[in-house]
Amino acid sequence: MAHATGSGPTSDQLHPRPQLARRRWTELDGIWEFAYDDTGTGLDDGWAERADVFDRRIRVPFPPESPASGIGDPGFHPVVWYRRVFPARVPPGERLLIHFGAVDYRATVWVNGRHAVDHEGGHTPFSADITALLAADGDQVVVVRAEDRPEDLTQPRGKQDWQERPHSVWYERTTGIWQPVWLEPVPAARVETVRWTPDLDRRVLGLAVRVTPAATGLGRPRLRVRLSLRGELLAETTYAVLDAQPVQEIGLDPGRLAHDRRDYLWSPDHPNLIDATVTLLDGDDVVDTVESYVGLRTVAVSGGRLLLNGRPLFLRMVLAQNYWPDSHLAAPDPDALRREVELVRELGFNGVRIHQKVEDPRFLYWCDRLGVAVWTELPSAFVYTPQTLARLVREWTEVVTRDAGSPAVLAWVPFNESWGLPELAGDVAQRHAVRALYSMTKALDPTRPVVGNDGWEHVVSDILGIHDYSQSGETLRERYGSHEAVETTLRRVQPYYRSLLLPEFTPGEEPLMVTEFGGITYRPDSEDFWNGYGAAADPAELAARYADLVTALQASPVVAGFCYTQLTDTAQERNGLLYADRTPKVDPATIAAVNRRPATSVPADAIAEIQIVHAERLRSVPPAGPGPDRRTP
Repeated sequence: MAHATGSGPTSDQLHPRPQLARRRWTELDGIWEFAYDDTGTGLDDGWAERADVFDRRIRVPFPPESPASGIGDPGFHPVVWYRRVFPARVPPGERLLIHFGAVDYRATVWVNGRHAVDHEGGHTPFSADITALLAADGDQVVVVRAEDRPEDLTQPRGKQDWQERPHSVWYERTTGIWQPVWLEPVPAARVETVRWTPDLDRRVLGLAVRVTPAATGLGRPRLRVRLSLRGELLAETTYAVLDAQPVQEIGLDPGRLAHDRRDYLWSPDHPNLIDATVTLLDGDDVVDTVESYVGLRTVAVSGGRLLLNGRPLFLRMVLAQNYWPDSHLAAPDPDALRREVELVRELGFNGVRIHQKVEDPRFLYWCDRLGVAVWTELPSAFVYTPQTLARLVREWTEVVTRDAGSPAVLAWVPFNESWGLPELAGDVAQRHAVRALYSMTKALDPTRPVVGNDGWEHVVSDILGIHDYSQSGETLRERYGSHEAVETTLRRVQPYYRSLLLPEFTPGEEPLMVTEFGGITYRPDSEDFWNGYGAAADPAELAARYADLVTALQASPVVAGFCYTQLTDTAQERNGLLYADRTPKVDPATIAAVNRRPATSVPADAIAEIQIVHAERLRSVPPAGPGPDRRTP
């Protein structure tokens, strides 16, 4: 199916790469031929050029472990193959690109039996120019080999289980293609990447573009940039292309920055997006055009607060696994990505922490468009070796490079809870690994805060993210209710039996946020669930306990934000505010009313009322223990 992009696309029309969209593209999702290669002999047996070995059909982009794929086999199958026949005719002077949103974990692609591209990294995109591989007549054949070895614990896998069946807090695996595949005809001289960097202090918008070598060989190569907001032209500029990576600064209207911030800058409350068109010219002739967008905003940390556009922003986030029962890591359809963002907003949150997953760019688009701040987190490996570090660096570089233009992304998180760093406190190499990814992230993107290792054992970080699953609001008030209490907590309390700070880290003005808490389970119709943090007996108790915990954090003069665990039930984790099918356990308006109370100004009588509602039940809940050992498999 061919698609065209334009202003305000529907979910189905939205380009798979919204910040670098062309009007012509053809999706290759749908039914592909498929085969398991459990003996690992497909390469030697020439499967890239054979049709007879593909004995199954699979619906792409759903992983074969998922019911939505049409296969639904969750067993160990470390090597899988795909085959698809497609028509393609490339006019003279054009090239044809094939794009893969994500293939977990290692992929090799052939077109008409000839090698096209290799890629390693299960959460990041890759592309290939396949023009020279196309047959002159007839249909074309693309074959993909994907290798995803469960026993390889140096592989960044996030919450995909290495055991055959999911256990504790880990889920079904996602093997092979799990994000869109599409074709894109392009000119040889073209725009390859765009990256927007607002600098409101200097009143400029930075634009870094990469063009193909053919573009610099044009007679008079130039780039024209056009910016508009709600149909009003803001700026138009044209400049010469002197090398393959031209950089330009576009002046911003100082009057709008000073007086029209509400209608001009991006924030969760006012998600203003500027439509952008970048055109490659040869003299006055149009060679290539891409459509993009940008949100003008700055993010910084100072004085114990997160500052958005120079003003404090209290983050009210929810942890999101973004995992669906029938399709696993893949969204069941494009509209589900938008709906997930809408649900976050309906519950009164202004942010989402995507946990152990790098999301589809279309999800980030809806966060940008609808106004939801994002913390982006690198999926973890589970053992530490030099190979682990090399893999993390490679994939994280691709993540940051791809998503740096999203205004909704407010923070980067390369490590979570020392996963993949089991001896962080005692191993100098592992501590250097945290510093290395922190510094590398700052080098790739100096405009955002970076959380070196979220949860505990902080080595270096711009934000003190603490994970505390205490089930009593009173305990949270004792730990975070004053500057003195926080000082004691940071130095002496171990909420999950882990030191919050390692000796070399000295807190300064970093904001303190409780970036995992709650985790209250409620699932009345099943006994098959993981109950790591405590369970509610009914929806009323769930709502009351949620309010007790959240209001305790809101009342703190120190806490600068929170992230509740979690948005939806996921596999055996039944601690979502929503069931796995996205229906609510509690009226969303009830949760939203609690979330939207002003931080540090929760009335004492409201707190007292909440405590009375569930005091008796709370006494019967056992104290939070260490839970499962989440350090290593």
